[in-house]
Amino acid sequence: MRKWQTTAQLVDLLCELVHIPSITGSAGEIMLPGLVTQQLRSLAYFQAHPDHIETHPTGDGREFVTALVKHPSNVSKTVILISHFDVVDVIDYGIWEQHAFDPKTLTSLFRDNRETLPDAVRADLETGHWLFGRGIMDMKCGLALHMAMIEQACYQAFDGNVLLLTVPDEEINSVGMRAAVPKLLELAERHGLVYRAVLNSEPMFTRYPGDETNYIYTGSIGKVLPGFLCYGKETHVGEPFAGLNANFMASKLTNALELNTDFCERIGEEVTPPPTNQMQTDLKKDYSVQIPHRAVTLFNLFLYDTGIDERVTQLLSLAREVAADIKETVLMQAQRFGTFTPAETDINVLTYEQLYAYAARTHGQNRLEQTLQEAVRRSDPGDQRQTTINMVDELAILCKEMAPMIVLFFSPPYYPAVNRSDHPLIKRVVAHMIDTAQKTHGVALKHQHYFGGISDLSYVGLQRPLSTLLPLVNNMPLWERGYDIPLAALQQLDVPVLNFGPVGRDAHQWTERLNVDFAFDPMMKWLPECIQQLLADD
Repeated sequence: MRKWQTTAQLVDLLCELVHIPSITGSAGEIMLPGLVTQQLRSLAYFQAHPDHIETHPTGDGREFVTALVKHPSNVSKTVILISHFDVVDVIDYGIWEQHAFDPKTLTSLFRDNRETLPDAVRADLETGHWLFGRGIMDMKCGLALHMAMIEQACYQAFDGNVLLLTVPDEEINSVGMRAAVPKLLELAERHGLVYRAVLNSEPMFTRYPGDETNYIYTGSIGKVLPGFLCYGKETHVGEPFAGLNANFMASKLTNALELNTDFCERIGEEVTPPPTNQMQTDLKKDYSVQIPHRAVTLFNLFLYDTGIDERVTQLLSLAREVAADIKETVLMQAQRFGTFTPAETDINVLTYEQLYAYAARTHGQNRLEQTLQEAVRRSDPGDQRQTTINMVDELAILCKEMAPMIVLFFSPPYYPAVNRSDHPLIKRVVAHMIDTAQKTHGVALKHQHYFGGISDLSYVGLQRPLSTLLPLVNNMPLWERGYDIPLAALQQLDVPVLNFGPVGRDAHQWTERLNVDFAFDPMMKWLPECIQQLLADD
């Protein structure tokens, strides 16, 4: 009897997956691979080929899972199905928090308390098509669908091999996917596989509130985390013009970059969201009447096709404009306050790479490395953003004679943008699936170049030469000190990508929900067709 082919079977599997609270970094995230492998090993194919299911360590106590179904004709062509099983925290659920991982109970409670729900959420609930719960759309439904596809592959439904890959940590640093890239190359060599495509089933993301469009994606948006370390000049709060407040500097930078549409990219109708602040804080350890003279501001910046070198140039240009504005503002306020000259307000604007080179020349390589190693040692290894900030801060303190200064740096993680819209196989399959959806279910699918929710598809190839990443690598203090991307392996892997998944709403919100009827009816019919088309010869 088939395990995961009816709606009822798939709902039960999905609820079982959701029930494990696999919040990124938690014990539940460590537990979930055991459930996946246990379920898959119940299939006759894996009982006959137990070595085709493996768990692989990521190096930090977590694991990812691979499950390979080889076609009996010994063909090499293979489709990879990727998913992630970690989820974000549930504190936003408030009084419903204890039920966040129990979709049937939570949905029933929402039904009993529908008057407390936002109008759009209540409207979905009343259709009877939706289930609620953390991770139900992002993205355990995708994993459940892929397990169903693996079961079909066990019965030779496809003219080729199917490899399931499900990973932890997509929501924070993508440790799982970055660790999986070399393993994919190893599996290809061991089993004689040729990867035709990587198919993700992240849910369709709305582009704007009320968006009802159904999407199929041929790429995934990129992202970087640029930061600015502001080093002013210390002074007593009673003599503010004798110094320069770093919080003032950081706030000026945030004001200039927050929602700045000059940093948006457009491809057709698709536009990257503008940058937005992720962190802004001073670096004083305790309260005192000394002004904060060191502060940091950190931003999310999305990418399509713009190179890192162009972004560095653009960010430095903006920082120089801000530096000039700070100087002008301080001078103007000083003149209003009294007839005296304020402290030095000519601000050096430089990159982390430039500050590092200055420190090496001025203070020696040994002292420089000791300073950075000490910053890493005193940091929480689980918070790579704060570790990065600590490293830049300690370097700036070492080079305080350069102050006042603004230092541009990058923090992990980095997601390369990927877009395979022009790949012949992907073009053919997308056209076929758009036609199939219309003919079989009267559903209009719209092609999107980039999945906007950030995904692990970023790590299945490099669309730019390695040299173009030097401005990122050289300005990321943690590069090869606790964070890196297997760039050489990515160059070697380089497989076309597709994202095709269920309909969900409100990812990372307490109203996260999945259209179960859509996921386990049309999608269950379309995904096998999509896989078969990816394996088919031209």
